[in-house]
Amino acid sequence: MNPITTFDLSKFEHSSLTRFAGANITVGGLVSAAVILAGAFVLSWIVTRALRRVRERSDRSRQVVYLLERLASYGIIVFGVISALSAAGLNLSSLAVFAGALGIGVGLGLQGVVKEFVSGLFLIFDRMVSVGDYIEIEDIGIRGAIMEIGPRALRVRTNDNVNVLVPNSRLIEQPVTNWTLKGDTRRIHVPFSVAYGADRGKVRDAVLAAARASPFTLPETEARKSQVWLVSFGDKGLDFELLVWPTRDAVKRPAAMHAAYTWLVADALDEAGIEVPLPQTDLRIRSAFGLEGDDALRRLGYGKGPAPRAAAPAAGRAPSANDAAEDVIRPADIEPPADNA
Repeated sequence: MNPITTFDLSKFEHSSLTRFAGANITVGGLVSAAVILAGAFVLSWIVTRALRRVRERSDRSRQVVYLLERLASYGIIVFGVISALSAAGLNLSSLAVFAGALGIGVGLGLQGVVKEFVSGLFLIFDRMVSVGDYIEIEDIGIRGAIMEIGPRALRVRTNDNVNVLVPNSRLIEQPVTNWTLKGDTRRIHVPFSVAYGADRGKVRDAVLAAARASPFTLPETEARKSQVWLVSFGDKGLDFELLVWPTRDAVKRPAAMHAAYTWLVADALDEAGIEVPLPQTDLRIRSAFGLEGDDALRRLGYGKGPAPRAAAPAAGRAPSANDAAEDVIRPADIEPPADNA
């Protein structure tokens, strides 16, 4: 290589651009800073991607791996920025006064961003909500699984595959319902009604058998049992509630889960020959044309008909398809594949 060319490149590398905070900024320093900063971002992306794959394969330590993933990403970026400033020739100690003034400006102009970032750190360390939890924010009508807690907002994916960004501070300042806190489940109530005169014991046995046979009902324990309650005497019939403990995956699909259990109850009542009440109005005529009772009805042109009988179960009826049950069984923690088109 020509010595003159080497000398010229070296001279260009050390050529001064400007002075900032008592430091001489050179072309070589800026190039080195850019390389270090780019390397930090690339390293952060690689480490984050690797830890994300570990988290997706893990069953019990997802929150711990996610915490490590966030800390590693932030730590690498901060270390890269500090190293880039040093490589550019800036003396960080000489920037103390400038950094203080800059911090005041950032605090006033970007206080919302700083607030969300600090709130995100609190959410990660507090662990009252974790990645994979199913939450509900009632006042804004958001209900879904937490897929990511970012520096500004967390990403909530609804069961309709709609991703909603919720500010981190929203979960700290306002009430939030966590349906799967610490990986647990919850009891649900499924209301249904039967006609007056139905055998209550038969109703209970039929509905409980259907609920216990469901693939999304947890095995019963002493503390968690499926039950059927008679809750009220309604206008059209007896009002019951099925109380059941569903699986954690079923809890993450509340609408489909409720529809699935309602369908199971309807099938169980049909198979047991138990009548479901229909909307009806009884008109009692005490007197018409000086006549009462059956005589009054005959004068109006109506005879006394036979008493209605409960519908008998159809012989050999095949179980009906239950689309909601299939939707409940489908795993909920796996995101749909990205569209590369």
